[in-house]
Amino acid sequence: MDEYKRVSCHFYDVLETAAVKKTLSKIVYIEDDKEKEIQQKVIDFKIIDKAEYMILDNSQKIRLDKIVLFNNMNPFA
Repeated sequence: MDEYKRVSCHFYDVLETAAVKKTLSKIVYIEDDKEKEIQQKVIDFKIIDKAEYMILDNSQKIRLDKIVLFNNMNPFA
């Protein structure tokens, strides 16, 4: 696993707000060196092996620093 890069506090707040409001969210992320897109609700957050993950309502886990866009917001802009 590559080194985890922390996301900004502002971006984390955006993710938490979507989770609290149960917002159906468009998530573009990198998995296996490929860009993927999914629409799901964020339900929780967990730290696994020193990296932060969002847990989606379909039980999928996405590492936060692998997110390219979240509801058209670039986490690293």
